[in-house]
Amino acid sequence: MALKLDTAALIEKYGKDLPRFADGRVDYGGATHMPVLSCFVESHGKLLLLKRSGKVRSYQGKWCAVAGFIDQAKPIEDIAYAELKAELGLGRDDIAELVLGQPYDYADDALGKCWRVYPMLARLRGTPRIEIDWEHTDFEWIAPEDLGNYDTVPKLDESMRRAIRAAI
Repeated sequence: MALKLDTAALIEKYGKDLPRFADGRVDYGGATHMPVLSCFVESHGKLLLLKRSGKVRSYQGKWCAVAGFIDQAKPIEDIAYAELKAELGLGRDDIAELVLGQPYDYADDALGKCWRVYPMLARLRGTPRIEIDWEHTDFEWIAPEDLGNYDTVPKLDESMRRAIRAAI
């Protein structure tokens, strides 16, 4: 399941002059440009949507996929597995397949941020129990065609299309 993404080059490009946390991760708190993953979780043809809590920095109350900064020079699958564990309580054994889609850039002028988005799809083995963390207040399993019925983070539909396209 080796996914091709040079995270070390991303860290050099986006995190070169930024502060680091004690564990070595890049602190994108004050950054204007940053790489992020947007990982859709799929089980039995349904996608998991998560509602962002009021405790996150941006897009509170919006529906999203599992998301996180690419803030370490580690394989992208390791970063995705860590986010899936932290946000949903899922372990590596719960994931049957992890696929990386074509990245794209999104500039949010209102926030003054430019996101380099790396869409992903995590296909589950069966239907494991979902345990959301503080980043989310709710979750729903939806058909992909129903995404437009939700108030989502910007460009979530684009991320979904790219993640699904990569998995076909």
